[in-house]
Amino acid sequence: MAYSELIKDVSRIRIYMREFFVYGFKSRDEVGPKSLRSYDNEKRRIESWLGNFMSFRQDSSGKAVFLSVDSRHIPYNPLYKAWKAASFTKNDIGLHFILLDILADGKPRSLTELLEVIDGEYLSSLDYTEPIDESTLRKKLKEYTDEGLLLTVKSGKQYLYALPTDSVELQSWRDAVAFFSEGCPLGVVGSFILDKYKAPTPTIFSFKHRYVVFALDNGILLDLLAAIHAHQNVELELAADRHGGRKQGLIAPLKIYISTQGGRQYLAAYGAGKKKITFFRLDAIAKVTPGETEPEYNAFQDLLKAEQPYIWGVSCGQYRLEHIEMVLAVDPKDVHIIHRLEREKRCGSVRQTAEKEWRFTADVYDAGELIPWLRTFIGRISSLTCSNKKVERQFWADFAALTEMYKGGGNAV
Repeated sequence: MAYSELIKDVSRIRIYMREFFVYGFKSRDEVGPKSLRSYDNEKRRIESWLGNFMSFRQDSSGKAVFLSVDSRHIPYNPLYKAWKAASFTKNDIGLHFILLDILADGKPRSLTELLEVIDGEYLSSLDYTEPIDESTLRKKLKEYTDEGLLLTVKSGKQYLYALPTDSVELQSWRDAVAFFSEGCPLGVVGSFILDKYKAPTPTIFSFKHRYVVFALDNGILLDLLAAIHAHQNVELELAADRHGGRKQGLIAPLKIYISTQGGRQYLAAYGAGKKKITFFRLDAIAKVTPGETEPEYNAFQDLLKAEQPYIWGVSCGQYRLEHIEMVLAVDPKDVHIIHRLEREKRCGSVRQTAEKEWRFTADVYDAGELIPWLRTFIGRISSLTCSNKKVERQFWADFAALTEMYKGGGNAV
């Protein structure tokens, strides 16, 4: 029988799903900060959602469970199932359908009228142990109004509540929603919408590079986007390790960055304590707690815009710029190399200095972030210099190690 218990907090299951997906070499006693019983419970729960994608390997350290997903051969992201297992109370789900049923006739009603109808016509015939009080109903109506599920109409000194009259024909948007659910941030929203279609989910899209594991960060992403929209400070609780979680002081979230190379998502934020722009990985954030509106928010945004031309990846360094230059030998027939330089240069610049010579230059806060990209041009590099000599030495040390590994010998790059 499938283990189908619902969950109250997705943050806990995120830890285990990421461990299984990214760090599948760990054994039972090495996964997560919780007890072995927690491991067994979460593993059974994940197996009930993702049984077809679960595998294991046995070695001297024990049995290591992992998730194995080939994104080229699946039409949808299976990790969205974690977001569809959130628990709810009896009153929550009952009140939801009761409200929709009462307002289905199109007649607007006040809070008092709704409460009277709920008590007199619905709860009286249901086996409810707890009545729905005015405060609970008021909060629910506000929540639904904020979400656009209900409309408010002013009538004298009171507000009336009604269902929206304009409906959207979602069927014509089905393919677009299917693409959104797999190709965009917050794709879990599209997945929930697709669940409401009677027709099967479209399978017309296939993705060569799809980073399914970041679906687990959709909740954190939504909280951060809401804070950005409201210009609020937030407190972050970073993911726990075996020593427990740790909190980050109040920060002002400014922008979400998403890597097109690896799919990893980052938050750029201004920290009042450090008084600088700092980046946080979304998969390292366990919880976002919103705070007050930040009066200097626009000034922080202007600071990020001013620094953006010197940020190669996700590092602002110490606000001291480092200059780096790379000269490539490129035959005219290898025009694809030139196109790649132009496409991937980011905040750098590219110019031709001779018939078969092209020069890339950049001024960045952290030149070390360029090393993985620079390595991809080995075999064409004529010279590489950097004002940060540590970066320069690191690159040539890596090249020497590579040469030794492949026994290439010689001095040519």
